[in-house]
Amino acid sequence: MELISNLALGFSVALSVSSLLYCGLGVTLGMFIGVLPGIGPLATVGMLLPLTFYAGPTDAIIMLAGIYYGSMYGGSTASILLNLPGTAGAAVTCLDGYPMAQQGRAGVALFATTIASFVGGMVGILILAAFAPALARIALTFGSPEYFALMTVGLLAAALVGDGSPARSMAMVVLGLLLGIVGTDVNSGVRRFTGGFSELGDGLSLVVLTTGLFGISEVIANAGRIKSGSVRALNVTWRSLLPTREDWKRSVAPAARGTGLGALLGILPGTGAALSTFVSYAIEKRVSPHRDELGKGAIEGVVAPEAANNAAAQTAFIPTLSLGIPGDAIVAIMLGALIIHGIVPGPRLVVDQPELFWGLTVSFLIGNVMLLILNLPLIGIWVRILSIPYGVLYPAILVFICVGVFSIRNSVFDVMLAIACGLAGYGLRLMRFSPAPMLLGLVLGPLIETNLRRSLLLSRGDPMIFFERPISATVLALGAALVIYFIWSAVKARRSAANA
Repeated sequence: MELISNLALGFSVALSVSSLLYCGLGVTLGMFIGVLPGIGPLATVGMLLPLTFYAGPTDAIIMLAGIYYGSMYGGSTASILLNLPGTAGAAVTCLDGYPMAQQGRAGVALFATTIASFVGGMVGILILAAFAPALARIALTFGSPEYFALMTVGLLAAALVGDGSPARSMAMVVLGLLLGIVGTDVNSGVRRFTGGFSELGDGLSLVVLTTGLFGISEVIANAGRIKSGSVRALNVTWRSLLPTREDWKRSVAPAARGTGLGALLGILPGTGAALSTFVSYAIEKRVSPHRDELGKGAIEGVVAPEAANNAAAQTAFIPTLSLGIPGDAIVAIMLGALIIHGIVPGPRLVVDQPELFWGLTVSFLIGNVMLLILNLPLIGIWVRILSIPYGVLYPAILVFICVGVFSIRNSVFDVMLAIACGLAGYGLRLMRFSPAPMLLGLVLGPLIETNLRRSLLLSRGDPMIFFERPISATVLALGAALVIYFIWSAVKARRSAANA
């Protein structure tokens, strides 16, 4: 009964005119960005963050979340039609989606990804509604040592489990923690590492950093790399969208496996939705009865990753909303948006802000239905969007970024800092350093420092407080085990390579 009353509260919020408008705007922008290769949801959420300052916190987070999971839907379109993934999570969809398009089954592939995305997203939403409040109630018993342990292990997971080299990711996490120190110390009032710039007294702006690192650097990286106008005219009819009975039969089990795996990995802090697509595809390579067809246009290779992708995108909000620990870099921006609006994510959010939590949860349901409507009837429009000249699109994006950053504080310094961050982000890309772990370190750094200081203050400087409390000791032990496992795996791989 409590769940029903909470969902009723959520519907009363999510069905308001403003929430519906922001939800529709978010999922439409997400679809648009997901379809366009080379931009991605991370850059888009960062670029559009300034727009949320003119909306209430509930509407703001609903729009940003809509961009996030909307891009998961749209990312598969460019993968199937062009072999160019619109998002990182859609890269796996290229493996079988594009061969299906070459076989004249583009419509079936697009339909299958839409249905799989819808099913995965809806299951993820139900898990979010069922488990996030329960986890929040448990977390209400946590103290500062437990929060310090959880956030520290979350950063370790982001560095070790995510994409790319663990050593590079760990270096970026540390850099993010150092950048989080910039600003005024809340305990002593002393300014730290501001370089004499008064504009940095409140710390590095999350908006400026994200728009620079992910927006401007994305434009620089893709300018000239992606050729526009390479989409051939496709006549995707309603009849061509319909899968055969054999397609339906082969899709059920992979969709179920992908949904379950994505929901599980999405809950783990720092893993992100993209990882779930690679893992789900690897599992299909092992367990599918049609494993020999994977990579040649098998529908399993399209359904499983897309279901995992969207389930993970929804369950990533569980640690964010209930513990205040972002599931991935995109959700970290949303966590920062809540903080900017004066709302502290964590276990108190469900209790103190039930309208926001349940309104957001129900908006996911509404947004997924909107995406189902946007996807299939408007396939022709999304295909035509791929022919937009990038010589027009990218300069418009840069102008939008500069205007958005300037409008926050009417500061030219912020615009120059965003440009500097964009150049730095592009340099990091060239050196194969992913900026995403750095963003997690930047957001969680001040929270880790606060909980560390509070814990040591309670124990009068004795660090054993983290090992005397059962929950924090267990979490830290899991973190240590994770580090030992990855070191052992690296040593084993190096020995195998030396003996080969």
